[in-house]
Amino acid sequence: MYSLGSESLIKQAREIQEAELQKFYSRLMKLLQLKELGYETLDSLHRLHLILSANKYARTLPSDLQQRLLSLLSSPAEQFQVLSSALLRETPPSSGEELNNIQENISQLNTHAAGLLVSQARSRTDLNNLCAQLIHGLEGRPSDGPTRSLTFALPVLNSVLRLSPESLTEEHVTILSKKFVDWLRYASIVQGGGASSGGFFTGPRSRQPLPTAELDGSVSGDFFTVLCVGQGFTEDQWMNVYSFSMLRHWLLTYHSVSSGNSTMDAGKYSWEAGEKDERTDPKEKGDDRSEVDGSVVSMVSATSSSSRLLPPKERLREKTFQYCQRLIEQCDRKAQKKSDTELQKACMVEAVCILDCVCVEDPSMVFRTFPSIKALFGRLSSDLSYARVLLSIAQFYLNHGEMAAVDCECVWKLVFGRFPAELFNDPFLAHELLRFLRQNLDSLRLRAPEFIRFLPNFLKFLAWDSSAVVDDFVDLLPSLVTEGTAVEMLHTLLDLPCLSATLILQFRSVSLPISESSSRGLLSLDAFRNPAFRGLFLFLLRVETGSGHTIDRLSTLHDLLAEAADWPRVVRCAQVVPVLLHIYFNTVVTVAEEKLLAHLILVMLERSGLLLAIPTYSREIHRVFSCHLLRLCKLRPSLVVDQSHELLEFAGTTANVYSKEEVYTHVVWVLGEYLSVSSDSSCSVVLITSCFETLEAVLFEITSSAPPPGTVCPAPKVITTLMSALAKLASRSHDLIPRVSLFFSKLRTAARNGSVAWCADEEDLVAIVTRGEELWSLLKAPGVAQSVLTPPPHVLTPRWHRDTNLAVPLQLRVLTRLTHSK
Repeated sequence: MYSLGSESLIKQAREIQEAELQKFYSRLMKLLQLKELGYETLDSLHRLHLILSANKYARTLPSDLQQRLLSLLSSPAEQFQVLSSALLRETPPSSGEELNNIQENISQLNTHAAGLLVSQARSRTDLNNLCAQLIHGLEGRPSDGPTRSLTFALPVLNSVLRLSPESLTEEHVTILSKKFVDWLRYASIVQGGGASSGGFFTGPRSRQPLPTAELDGSVSGDFFTVLCVGQGFTEDQWMNVYSFSMLRHWLLTYHSVSSGNSTMDAGKYSWEAGEKDERTDPKEKGDDRSEVDGSVVSMVSATSSSSRLLPPKERLREKTFQYCQRLIEQCDRKAQKKSDTELQKACMVEAVCILDCVCVEDPSMVFRTFPSIKALFGRLSSDLSYARVLLSIAQFYLNHGEMAAVDCECVWKLVFGRFPAELFNDPFLAHELLRFLRQNLDSLRLRAPEFIRFLPNFLKFLAWDSSAVVDDFVDLLPSLVTEGTAVEMLHTLLDLPCLSATLILQFRSVSLPISESSSRGLLSLDAFRNPAFRGLFLFLLRVETGSGHTIDRLSTLHDLLAEAADWPRVVRCAQVVPVLLHIYFNTVVTVAEEKLLAHLILVMLERSGLLLAIPTYSREIHRVFSCHLLRLCKLRPSLVVDQSHELLEFAGTTANVYSKEEVYTHVVWVLGEYLSVSSDSSCSVVLITSCFETLEAVLFEITSSAPPPGTVCPAPKVITTLMSALAKLASRSHDLIPRVSLFFSKLRTAARNGSVAWCADEEDLVAIVTRGEELWSLLKAPGVAQSVLTPPPHVLTPRWHRDTNLAVPLQLRVLTRLTHSK
């Protein structure tokens, strides 16, 4: 929300009248015509931006004012460039003629002007023209450099290529590949900005440029990279930095270019290489000498000068390889500043990712690259502060480990084992690791199928910060459900709030010394440190599957964590569990056999009473269980007969009517619906009678006495479902009809005598009695009752509109001809 002052200014900007606005335009025009633009002009431009941006509809500026704003794009003061660009973005796109004038004058372009051209491009043709203009501007730049800097060009060009990769042509790829080679490999190695060594003789004639330095303070003895430091930088050094930041995207982009001109270009390579030998600039000659003599700092430079004979793309790959190898070597140096250490980590991530792209493009590079990557992993694997670097190394191993014939087991144990277990509270790593899993699911299934074993570990990210990573798990979960993990995964998802509480206790246990009592007096923290309960918490914190589906003392664990039920992190975690359970059940029915589905039904019945006591959590889980219990039984009706003993045991427990109302109602419904010969031929009269007697006993008990203390009356839905189930069972075994009819008769008599203790609402009681009378009436005609209460499949799924033996298709065809003219 805005402050009151801001709200007032925005309101004034929205309600400004047209006459007042025209006066403001005129005053601003006079200010812009002055030779020196001062604070008043700056303030007026800010006011104009507020007026334009506060309005929902774009305002059209007077043409002369728009021309002045366009001219401000080339102002020497950057604040005017920023403001004019922002103002023009708020207006309808300028005419093509005006934009073309800006675009054609490449020497006057800057970051803000080029950004405006990108934002106001009206078609891909405009983007193509801008792309070509920028590339040819970079190509035509002399080596000594004009007075106007073009360092803005690469970032803008990168934006254009992200929007429209098809803007590139084969000629553009050749030009940019050559320029990247020059900027990456042959940037100046002396400091810019007139840096000198100081001393007594520091006059202009004795001032000598200093070489760039490494992050550890030593003099840089090899070519310039982003990890070289100095008091100032030359323009080609800045282009080196920009080139490196764009390099990975470039390597991924230029493959989309059609190779129609590749044959023509191949004939030019040898001629260009020969010509370059004749006009080799001093930088390249110096590089050639280092290639022959060798460098004491790095062996990266020791490559053959014949690399210049390669086509531009292959030469760029070679120079990219050298650049990244030098970066990895520079990252081995101890930086003098902490910020430089973070820079080294970022550069290592980018270097490894770029080498991965190079090896994907040219598999022959794998054997040259793998030794350095393997050495880097060996050096960093013991330090988890380099986790993001190690994750990029894991990507390299995943893509190329099979070709290099290396064992990746140690990599997966580190990335899937230690990372989530010890860095579960690192949001950046959580995002990166889960993205790694999502993007590489197919490759992981093929080359590292053991990653599924670490499911309990991955869920620690969800338990710690569920709202941030739930979207990732919505995508990941279906891939992690297999027949081997299905049962354990169900238990683990249900225990997710317990895991969340345990991670909080683990975090507090480390940060709060044992000798120091907790300010809140957390009993759960004492229990976490108690060796007697250590096994319970260690099971929740397990790294891999296979330790068992669940634990015997779940109720004890829930008691220990009772005070965590209102912790915000635990509550948020509990809110995402129903969402994930829906995804889980939707997936498991596609991969599980009937035996596994039967086991899952038993787990649902068991765990419906073993949940952490969080407000609304149990109710939401019961709703999910009820929904998918119906779905499983409808998919496999024989499951009801197979698991009839367990289902009857659950339905025969009267306490479940009050504590698990939703699940209980659906269990009773599936018993009444699917306990029949039509669902499973092994269903016997004895089983139907046993089920009838069990449900009859429960219904009689809850309708003959008041509910237990501390509970409310059972919902009418429970009672009517029990009545319907008894009627269905009686229609399949006619010997039971007198018993259920007698019950309905007693129910009607009890209702006529006045209020009853088991139903608090009179309307509900009337509805229950009405349902009983309807069922009683049906049972007086057993044949009709069975057809109505248990209709055959062809009645449930009619195809009358397709059956040619009936009159309905003929009638439909006649009506169609009458209502639709030819």
